[in-house]
Amino acid sequence: MSKFQLKNFFKAVYERLLVFLQFFIISLHFFQWEFFLQKQIIQESPFFYFLGILIIIIAFIIMLVSIKDLGSNLSPFPRPINNSNLVTTGIYRFTRHPMYYSLIFISIGVFIIKLSIYYLFLTISLCLIIKFKIDLEEKYLMKKFKNYLLYKNEVKV
Repeated sequence: MSKFQLKNFFKAVYERLLVFLQFFIISLHFFQWEFFLQKQIIQESPFFYFLGILIIIIAFIIMLVSIKDLGSNLSPFPRPINNSNLVTTGIYRFTRHPMYYSLIFISIGVFIIKLSIYYLFLTISLCLIIKFKIDLEEKYLMKKFKNYLLYKNEVKV
């Protein structure tokens, strides 16, 4: 295996690892493991419950809109698919990564509902994984689409 092939192999492994970790952390939101610290940070209240639900609903709607706007360009991997186009319309006029941010806000909403260290840990972990994924994805997008840098400068978030 040449040095070039080895480098590409490790890039592919890194991409798949990020996607796996993202889905794994998201799935942990649906389970409360007994061996993880479930201590609440502050007492639950109806206000936090409804605030968390509201954040989740809004984030879920934004996620659905971003999925619709991406259309056939949708992929869980940071590397754009071969015949993809750069989407700069719809919700992508306002934010570059609405689906990733929606996932983060859904996690924040769950944390606000549960108010436990476990969900705080999941939210922080998901933020880190998505940050690495966005950084990698933007490198690929800059290579593939010549006008991505202009789009990135126009749409900051």
